[in-house]
Amino acid sequence: MKNVLQIVYLIPLLPLIGFLINGLGRKRLSKSIISIVGCGTILASFILSIWVFLQVKNGNTHVASYFDFISVGSLKIPFAFQIDQLSSLFLLIITGVGFLIHVYSTSYMHEEKTEHFGRYFSFLNLFVFSMLLLVMGANYVIMFIGWEGVGLCSYLLIGYWFKNTEYNKAANKAFIMNRIGDLGFLIAIFWLFAKTGTVTYGEVFTGVGKLNGSDITIITLLLFVGAAGKSAQIPLYTWLPDAMAGPTPVSALIHAATMVTAGIYMVARSNVLYSLSELSMNVVAVVGLATAILAATIALKQNDIKKVLAYSTVSQLGYMFLALGVGAYSAGVFHVMTHAFFKALLFLAAGSVIHAMSGEQDIRNMGGLSKKIRITYITFLIGCIAIAGIPPFSGFFSKDAILLATYEKSPVLYGIALFGALLTAFYMFRLLFITFSGGFRGTEEQKHHVHESPKPMTIVLIVLAGLSIIGGLVGIPEIFLKGGDKISEFLSPVIAQHGEHTVSHSTEYMLMALSTGLVVAAIIFAWIKFRNYQRSEAMSFGKVLENKWYVDELYEKIIVKPINWLGSFLNKTFERDIIDWLVNGVGRVVNYGSRQLRLLQSGQVGSYVLLMVLSMVIIFVIQFFLRK
Repeated sequence: MKNVLQIVYLIPLLPLIGFLINGLGRKRLSKSIISIVGCGTILASFILSIWVFLQVKNGNTHVASYFDFISVGSLKIPFAFQIDQLSSLFLLIITGVGFLIHVYSTSYMHEEKTEHFGRYFSFLNLFVFSMLLLVMGANYVIMFIGWEGVGLCSYLLIGYWFKNTEYNKAANKAFIMNRIGDLGFLIAIFWLFAKTGTVTYGEVFTGVGKLNGSDITIITLLLFVGAAGKSAQIPLYTWLPDAMAGPTPVSALIHAATMVTAGIYMVARSNVLYSLSELSMNVVAVVGLATAILAATIALKQNDIKKVLAYSTVSQLGYMFLALGVGAYSAGVFHVMTHAFFKALLFLAAGSVIHAMSGEQDIRNMGGLSKKIRITYITFLIGCIAIAGIPPFSGFFSKDAILLATYEKSPVLYGIALFGALLTAFYMFRLLFITFSGGFRGTEEQKHHVHESPKPMTIVLIVLAGLSIIGGLVGIPEIFLKGGDKISEFLSPVIAQHGEHTVSHSTEYMLMALSTGLVVAAIIFAWIKFRNYQRSEAMSFGKVLENKWYVDELYEKIIVKPINWLGSFLNKTFERDIIDWLVNGVGRVVNYGSRQLRLLQSGQVGSYVLLMVLSMVIIFVIQFFLRK
């Protein structure tokens, strides 16, 4: 235990040092040095995270308290890290996948000027530092610091190409929409302290008896507002697809290893509170499922290769919240892990496609790439199989765990969730077939330029493909291998378990066969429909999906424009006609009064004598009446 406490602070400190070195030295350091520092610090953190993971493998929990971060009266909040099964698993995901994305970036961003190359890696390191701080914090305040840090980094990286106005708008949108959710999180922290006198996890969860049912429901709903903002759930999801404005490795980092999983972590960390509020659990489940279906329908008609993956992320996050909402916390965290593997793979493979196509992102202008960029094609195919949930790929096990838990909760919710899984398989293989099958639909210049990506990029793709294949083996269901579900067993000390299965083994086999069979049918349908894709315009309902259900336009009309009108009204009417009139009126009164008073200073002795006499008369009269 002592050894863990002595070195655990290095895990977030090393990326912070990398941020400082590359940020301050971006104009002086070479790209090679910047790459070594940027990747090396994350690799070192990953190695330390493996060591820490092994220390808590047997159920140990370590809390390292360094100093009092806030100490005012009865308010005492330590700057402390908590290392347990949940945080150690997230450490591996963040640093492991984060390191691969850093390595990929060294090649993908190589054409950038050295100064901007250094700026990019410094922001990337800061992103990882913030996420590590978020998951390592031993209380909600330290979590909130990391929470705000990843929000800042998303703004910096989404708007990395800051000379593009549209990219800046996307960065602003992400930053502002996250602030809405963060307000809910912040109020929940205040509420917790007001009722329990602490925000430290251990003290809050053991002292949960100080909270009544209403307190728990309000606090958990407020926490979920924060989670919905950070993890892009209805109604705060529209920022995430626009976040594609940043470089593709940034998209992979945001969607796979950092930021959007923060909301999942926060709800899973607070599972003791959520398990005591059935209303909050139902809200989480329903919102998650609704988000999963809505985003999946939008993904059906998107033509930007990164936008399809973005809406896919929103949908998969919905499934994670569905798992949390039905009490299957381990299944939700398990899907975070497998999703990190195949979603990072898909985004980076998409980056390889974009690299090969000279920056082209519209899949309607691609086609026939399977033979030209073979490694990218095979790894992309593996990612599609994994996310579709075909056994024995990783996504199958985590998806099946969520569907089974949902079926136990409600067959109706299960049916809707299964429909979403079919949509996932269909739109992902639509993306695959339009991009890689059929004839080439790009320009002759693009056709001449198409080539496989450099080795640093393809090696990362191969590693992630391998993880996407075998990553789910830690969660093999008990019906296949007794004691195979290592992930639930590992997380059991810190996460409430879903409980005993209420369905028979035969029913469980039937559910697996049903979902797998329908997914395969959806893939076959996608192959028939899109293997020889010919570009055409979307019609009727397809146009609605292509325009994302017009949600952005709806927000523009009912939220943005009214707020802009109110601001304009307050500026032009209230401020100019009322505030300015009052302020300027005071000035005019003073000015007029001073002009009249100066007339008393005439310089004539007779006038002064007259004023003295009048003043004396007034004084005598006042005194006379006062004496009476």
